[in-house]
Amino acid sequence: MAALFRWLQDRSAGVLLHPTSLPGSTGIGTIGREARYFVDFLVETGMKIWQVCPLGPTGFGDSPYQCFSAFAGNPYLIDLETLLEEGLLKQGDLADLRRLPPERVDYGAQWILRWPVLKKAFRNFLSDAPQPDKSEFAAFKKARKEWLEPYTRFIALKKKFDGRSWQNWPQELKSYADAKKLVAKSELAYEMETQAWCQFEFFRQWLSLKQYANSRGIQIFGDIPIFVAMDCADVWTHPKLFDMDVNLNPRFIAGVPPDYFAADGQLWGNPLYDWKRHRATNYAWWLARLRASFELYDIVRIDHFRGFDEYCKIPANAANAREYEWAPGPGFDFFESIKAGFPEAKLVAEDLGMITDSVRELVKATGVPGMNVLQFGFEGASQYLPHNGIPNSVLYPGTHDNDTAWGWFNKQGESVQDFFRRYLRVPGYAVPWDMIRSGYAAPSCLFVVTMQDLLSLGSECRMNTPGTAVGNWKWRLTREQLDDLGSESAAYLQELAKLYER
Repeated sequence: MAALFRWLQDRSAGVLLHPTSLPGSTGIGTIGREARYFVDFLVETGMKIWQVCPLGPTGFGDSPYQCFSAFAGNPYLIDLETLLEEGLLKQGDLADLRRLPPERVDYGAQWILRWPVLKKAFRNFLSDAPQPDKSEFAAFKKARKEWLEPYTRFIALKKKFDGRSWQNWPQELKSYADAKKLVAKSELAYEMETQAWCQFEFFRQWLSLKQYANSRGIQIFGDIPIFVAMDCADVWTHPKLFDMDVNLNPRFIAGVPPDYFAADGQLWGNPLYDWKRHRATNYAWWLARLRASFELYDIVRIDHFRGFDEYCKIPANAANAREYEWAPGPGFDFFESIKAGFPEAKLVAEDLGMITDSVRELVKATGVPGMNVLQFGFEGASQYLPHNGIPNSVLYPGTHDNDTAWGWFNKQGESVQDFFRRYLRVPGYAVPWDMIRSGYAAPSCLFVVTMQDLLSLGSECRMNTPGTAVGNWKWRLTREQLDDLGSESAAYLQELAKLYER
């Protein structure tokens, strides 16, 4: 039987860099001028792919994999310099944000300082924006009403209840259907309108950036987590699509058993899907989610692909992920529905971790390219070494969940370090670049490297440590680092791309 999807045919290379890590003047990377400058860097180096983490609005822990919505964008990514140029802000409005450190994100300061600035920009939009812009805002709200109205109501109620999870709201407001009847929109109207405008501005800026990237030959490689956060508008709006009891409490939660990343496993806490209900609707919610994702991205990686074959059920009151059971996911039927709705879908399967034969069979049957991580290969998982790679795959030295190449190498014992040196025939003085050169030469059609490894940075610049709730997602690139990398390595990266036909 022919595979459903066979889109990865051409060889290319790219960089994994979440937009929050971009340079910028207001304490966090955004999707304005500096993002375009980064696109230009990719072109200069012969790259064709920019991979990002999920772009949704983040909550506690600041993880882009735990968002308040599977459809909305992160207002922190709105470029304030663009709003300044449009006359919606003045220089003085940005003074406090400009004092924040350029090398890391202070999310607490962003929460305190950024929202008043966005709200001021919205007030100025209402009073001063030209009519075509206001008409465009009205059209945006109408086009995205199905998810935008519940989302903005959800955020407005969260603010009303001091940020508490919807599970801790008054009983009569614990579902969208009830809240829509009981809380008059007029009470929440201004906050809802503010949030809607933030989404309008995010989408306007991001789609403009994507168009710029595409015009320069760069494809955007996006990411969506298989599960949504418990405290999100989607669960609040559609509780029957999730495995919840009559009191809207989860019966089980998501996670993974003990593995390479965590001895106690990972207790993610996400609600699990009621796959029977999804199947009964022909996966309508999922297809809407993918439709929204394909508007934002050219390629979509689905995190934790194993969950479509079988997923880990952990009791909702568990202290860790050592107590679990496996339950069947939707399987091949789900991907047939995707194929019917999106015949040309460019999907990538995050198929790392404890992978069974049935997962491998599902990946093969769908034709969706899986992932290989060089760090795992050198540690003994030989299927991830370059010589075992296949063209229909995406290869990384390490992902956002791994240590940097130097950080990883320095933590290994002599046997792993010796194997690394012998396998690559190198002295081990330039580990990140040894991996990069190996990745370019490998059979995998797509090779992606983190910006940290291009810069040869250590563990202190690691993006995320799975299983830890705080201290992640803070690293940022500076313009000076990007300029130095371009002047020192652009020609070499172009040469690698030519040599290895990427």
